[in-house]
Amino acid sequence: MPKLVVRAFAISLDGYSAAPGQTADAPFGKDGLRLMNWFFPTQFFKAMTGQAGEGETGIDNDIVSQSVGNVGATIMGRNMFGPQRGAWPDGSWKGWWGAKPPYHHPVFVLSHHPRKAFDMKGGTSFTFVNDGIESALKQAFAAAKGKDVRIGGGAATVRQYLKAGLIDELDLVQVPILLGQGERIFEGLGGVEEKYECVAFRPSKAVSHLKIVKKA
Repeated sequence: MPKLVVRAFAISLDGYSAAPGQTADAPFGKDGLRLMNWFFPTQFFKAMTGQAGEGETGIDNDIVSQSVGNVGATIMGRNMFGPQRGAWPDGSWKGWWGAKPPYHHPVFVLSHHPRKAFDMKGGTSFTFVNDGIESALKQAFAAAKGKDVRIGGGAATVRQYLKAGLIDELDLVQVPILLGQGERIFEGLGGVEEKYECVAFRPSKAVSHLKIVKKA
């Protein structure tokens, strides 16, 4: 049975997954990219970005390598796709990832403003959904063709699906830093503890990996 999953999603010790002040040069907000310092040395990241050198193996690399397994489509919020707000000014912005994004499958972007879908190199396509999270989920599962659907982020998107009780599994990466402000995925979700439970905890040298699942 295909699932809706969140995988390798980084949060700070105080629960933030992004800092304020997102720009084209700061996709995680001001100083928020520190959340991903555990990820950049991994073998997975170096291979994905074509960097020289083998990269680090171990728990962190295992987690990110497994995060793309059996995923047939991704859902993300508009803030994760780019820093623009309001009506789309034109079609020039096609994401943070360059001409060949790392998804290699259909991606569905939540937006309040319509925009035409487009294809990118490497098998990634972007479709913009402006009629709600349920519509995006229905389209994503259809496109995934029996595989899981992954929520890529950001925090507001994860929070919406959590509030609706639609997420089956979350693999969170708790990074030992304090951001102090920003966006939290669990903000304002009283009662979520009745729907979800933490079933696994795996520390690495850099971070802690937590697996949270929907209760049966």
